[in-house]
Amino acid sequence: MIFIDAAKGKYPFFLNEALRMSKAGTLIIADNVLYKGYVMSDYNKHKQRTAVRNLREYIKIALENPRLESKILEVGDGLCISKCLY
Repeated sequence: MIFIDAAKGKYPFFLNEALRMSKAGTLIIADNVLYKGYVMSDYNKHKQRTAVRNLREYIKIALENPRLESKILEVGDGLCISKCLY
């Protein structure tokens, strides 16, 4: 299991590193992926723009990568749970 709870602007990098270290069955859990609801809204204020953009990218990669089976849970600030398939 790999747990990601770090700089929001670097989540895509951390996901790539997690995938590099993963094998079939590895769980990758990322905390705060919805970031106060900003990620799912049209939020575009300068202060959090990079974090929001990169969290959106993280979610896109997690949901579209054929190596992962992912779900987004809308609890707290959001949780992405991904299972590595191979």
